[in-house]
Amino acid sequence: MTPMSQAWCGMDDVSALDEPLKKTLGQPTAKVMAEHLGLHTVGDLLHHYPRRYEERGRLTRLADLPLDEDVTVVAQVADSRVLRFNGGRGQRLEITLTDGSGRLQLVFFGRGIHKPHKDLPPGSRAMFAGKVSVFNHKLQLAHPTYVTLGPGGDASDETEDLVDDDTAAAVDDFAGRLIPIYPACKGLESWKIAKAVDLVLPRAAEALDPLPEALREGRGLAPLPDALHKVHRPRTKADVEDARARLKWDEAFVLQVALARRRRADGQLPAVARRPVAGGLLDAFDARLPFTLTEGQEKVTGEIFAELGTEHPMHRLLQGEVGSGKTLVALRAMLAVVDAGGQAAMLAPTEVLAQQHHRSITEMMGELAEGGTLGAAEGATKVVLLTGSMGAAARRQALLDLVTGEAGIVIGTHALIEDKVQFHDLGLVVVDEQHRFGVEQRDALRSKGRQPPHLLVMTATPIPRTVAMTVFGDLETSVLDQLPAGRSPIASHVVPATDKPHFLARAWDRVREEVGAGHQAYVVCPRIGDEEDGRKKQPAAAEEPEKRPALAVVEVADKLVAGPLAGLRVEILHGRMAPDDKDAVMRRFAAGETDVLVATTVIEVGVNVPNATAMVIMDADRFGVSQLHQLRGRVGRGSAPGLCLLVTDAPEASPARARLGAVAATLDGFELSRIDLEQRREGDVLGQAQSGVRSSLRMLAVIDDEEVIAAAREEAAAVVAKDPELTGYPELRTALDALLDAERERYLDKG
Repeated sequence: MTPMSQAWCGMDDVSALDEPLKKTLGQPTAKVMAEHLGLHTVGDLLHHYPRRYEERGRLTRLADLPLDEDVTVVAQVADSRVLRFNGGRGQRLEITLTDGSGRLQLVFFGRGIHKPHKDLPPGSRAMFAGKVSVFNHKLQLAHPTYVTLGPGGDASDETEDLVDDDTAAAVDDFAGRLIPIYPACKGLESWKIAKAVDLVLPRAAEALDPLPEALREGRGLAPLPDALHKVHRPRTKADVEDARARLKWDEAFVLQVALARRRRADGQLPAVARRPVAGGLLDAFDARLPFTLTEGQEKVTGEIFAELGTEHPMHRLLQGEVGSGKTLVALRAMLAVVDAGGQAAMLAPTEVLAQQHHRSITEMMGELAEGGTLGAAEGATKVVLLTGSMGAAARRQALLDLVTGEAGIVIGTHALIEDKVQFHDLGLVVVDEQHRFGVEQRDALRSKGRQPPHLLVMTATPIPRTVAMTVFGDLETSVLDQLPAGRSPIASHVVPATDKPHFLARAWDRVREEVGAGHQAYVVCPRIGDEEDGRKKQPAAAEEPEKRPALAVVEVADKLVAGPLAGLRVEILHGRMAPDDKDAVMRRFAAGETDVLVATTVIEVGVNVPNATAMVIMDADRFGVSQLHQLRGRVGRGSAPGLCLLVTDAPEASPARARLGAVAATLDGFELSRIDLEQRREGDVLGQAQSGVRSSLRMLAVIDDEEVIAAAREEAAAVVAKDPELTGYPELRTALDALLDAERERYLDKG
């Protein structure tokens, strides 16, 4: 039995909703449902909701049939015949209907002809529903749904006369009914699923209701059995809305109870308080800063320091705009922990980002990062880098520095998680770009502390409040929404390369102008080069425009050097280069020795070169909204204004152009993240590591249902505060136990 069906349908052995579907539907159908839809029990099927509803047309006379519309008619069979084709191998049933006002042809094909041929002999009367089409200049319904009726008037009667008092109710029900369309699969069409639901729907009466009665009544929500009936067999659109409102609450509330209990449990874990020490590394570092912190940085730092000073582990999500200073806030937290006798580890998703963080942090700290060397400042610590591609000697020294405590700060990739990596006293874990890591990876690093270390996860991808409350609901959230003083605005423009090729030529002119003014530029491409997929690239003339491979770093760099950027210092950077080569390229670019860096998205986050003022993103329509926003954030990081040019071949009226237009129109990352989420699924945006929550949400839309999520969070917090063990809520406890199966337990255990 799957977790969600258990969550709402009970766990007792006696529950009919735990019954395997094969007992009710038979082995063949149950096997298809299990293998292709993940449905194993009666409860699973009851929570396999329709994704939409078709409306049967209201009763229509044959003389008034609208083409290409769904209609319902009551008529009498005038004649019926079976025709053969394909040398007798195929057959079709043609039935002619009349209602006195006109005639209509029905057609059925193949093995589907036998039942209607038997049910609909000449003279019989029935209701039919389907979409009107034309074949051989005649109106027809292909494979219509039908319900046979009792004897009535003859073929000369009008439609109203055909519907006598005995069948009027049946006509109303049939004609006005909403037809559920279910998520289906090969071998199990929606209508077959609907028939299966009909068989199990009476069992909905046995569903355990996880919502406390006071909550349900206070918010005017239907009982769960009623909601299940209405969602599967609604008589009106109002039924659908009532059912959806109730079922959204189920999902939101049970998940928020789980998160509230997780927050409470986290608050009771022991941790070493790491309070800032006067006159230590942090004070010395602050004295070196050539600027003052923004109001937002001060506020967030206060929140973090307050939690670091408690004897329970901090669990905080730090999100903020590109360039808002998250790394500086995190570094000050790490220095405070080092001052308090602990160590801090920063986990980065790529070697380029880990190297960039290591370089920028050691530069910001200066002599404070030279602990263990001659001439180091008093109280200095050691900042080490640990990646998978380091040489054996450097790796051994880094591991030794960690286990002895010589290194107060370590910055690394997944290499930090390996078993052989041991810390002297790990006090703080900082996870950068957290959506790129699986939960197990974060937990593996956190487990290296003597007691649970404090946890700070950062993201430069702004997350709408609804997602933060749901996907990261066990973390407290801090938001940096101010840019530091001195940051310049970024102008963004869409460059339609195909529609207006002179625009692209002007883009390269702008790059030359920026370089001529003493600045630098990025050119971003979706691919590395032809060798990526082992296929030889076809000549451009032989390609269909819509099938053109994405532009690649190698080929674009070659064309720029030989053409519009000839004479400039151009280098390339991509993820498959040797780590030392990547680091050398970034160092030359940061030092101003390179004019233009042609790169993949390895520069998406963390790269900080204030002198880089221009970015040209090739095939920009192949990137997501949030990714474009991240890339754009690499320019405008100094005192000079930034420029981002989004080059595309997408047609002007296409959704891709509209998406690029939205990016060009605003620098508000939170607004762009909402646009991104509306166009893509939450799991796509947040990364596979966060997709566990998506699999538990069938009705709730994290993007749209902010009011429900916020209200459920409040209600859940009140319930957990009053009764942490849920002893007074046995149905809710059952739902929670089922929700927290092994997969979701790992997912939720970020804290």
